[in-house]
Amino acid sequence: MAKSSVGIIGMGVMGKNLALNIANHGYFVSVFNRSDSETMKQLFQKSIDRLFPYLSIKEFIYSLKKPRCVLLMIQSGTPIDIMIETILPFLQEGDIIVDGGNSFYKDTIKRFNFLKKKQIQFLGVGISGGEEGALTGPAIMPGGDKKAYQIISPILKTISAKYNQEACVKYIGPNGSGHYVKMVHNGIEYSDMQLISEAYFLLKHIAGMGNIELSNTFDKWNQGELSSYLIEITGNILRKKDIENNFIIDYILDSASSKGTGLWTAKSALDLNVPCSVITESVFLRYLSSLKANRMIASTILSGPLVNKIKNFNKIVFVEDIRKALYLGKIISYAQGFSLMKRASEYYDWNLNFSNISKIFRAGCIIRADFLNEIVQAYSSNNNIIDLLFAPQFKDIINVYQISLRNIVITAIGCGIAVPLFSSVLSYYDSYRTIDSPANLIQAQRDYFGAHTYERIDKIGSFHTNWIDY
Repeated sequence: MAKSSVGIIGMGVMGKNLALNIANHGYFVSVFNRSDSETMKQLFQKSIDRLFPYLSIKEFIYSLKKPRCVLLMIQSGTPIDIMIETILPFLQEGDIIVDGGNSFYKDTIKRFNFLKKKQIQFLGVGISGGEEGALTGPAIMPGGDKKAYQIISPILKTISAKYNQEACVKYIGPNGSGHYVKMVHNGIEYSDMQLISEAYFLLKHIAGMGNIELSNTFDKWNQGELSSYLIEITGNILRKKDIENNFIIDYILDSASSKGTGLWTAKSALDLNVPCSVITESVFLRYLSSLKANRMIASTILSGPLVNKIKNFNKIVFVEDIRKALYLGKIISYAQGFSLMKRASEYYDWNLNFSNISKIFRAGCIIRADFLNEIVQAYSSNNNIIDLLFAPQFKDIINVYQISLRNIVITAIGCGIAVPLFSSVLSYYDSYRTIDSPANLIQAQRDYFGAHTYERIDKIGSFHTNWIDY
């Protein structure tokens, strides 16, 4: 029997579908599962062309052609380290280990350095697209050994999503850069979902839309500049009914969970001093949503305005304001994410190519959106652009759409409806465009109680004042 081109460990949803994707494109694939091997045998009992299950690590590894390429599709964290130690005795110099899960990028850097000493090539590969994407074509973000990427790139390019026939996979950079970019992708995803959910809530509770009208509105928006995967699926979700003919959305508990990548993005922003306020706020809002019992108590104790009929309310204008505000929110969310990647690239010496990253995001992944073409164009012109908000592709739209953002935030506040992420977008926007901020008082306070010193606008150097006159 011919040797397999790649071996995959982990037959969960993502691992199984990636294996099928690779096999469907003509490659021989060996597969292994850490536990419940009988289940794996049953899973592949129907002979699937080019897919070969193994029940021992040794047989699995030796079934691969050299240099052997082992793709780990298992839970991130300690399980990855344990599996690496398990397979190492069967690997040889130049073999390749690929971590395709949502691993923390700092763990990936440690593993890269550890395996380099063992002369084993290592790639940390971000894969986005969920269950369907893994099977039909995900967006792929590989970082680590460039030579290893060059060896397996034909497979990755073949199985990846395509945008105008261009593969949504590019080499990202050294060590943990691939997993870092995937992490930021997920952070943007958090904020994108929160913005859409707030738009949905305003349309429902202020514009008075029912689920079908809501669905039709998102479908219409998806035909324009908001065209994106998340807008598309939102339209689909809002019209879906259960077997009892009830709209499913109306029966889903309003408590959102998370898996940690948004938190990692927020932490990295704090570590690198990047004001990713919109992304970070979206993480906090997941936590706030989970306090359902507290919120039920608060609703009976804490008061606020009722959602009364608004004077001179123009539904058509309001809906259009929400659309514009949502688009502006998405632009600022993505801009914050790319600013974070820019700072990380400088800090870790990754030399990230942001035009390539934007191209990866255009298909297969969760945050794919048509306006990524504008981001591609902006970074193609200048990879070191200070901020996406300054790019000519967005500058004029931002200046116009900020009016709509103000309108919906004011209306929501007047009705007592929380729009924390839209509010965060507006606060960031106004703070960013302000020449003189109140931070001068903060510096004076720090100098008062801690002698931390301050700078002056009229002189060079650091200054301290004796603020207490005795």
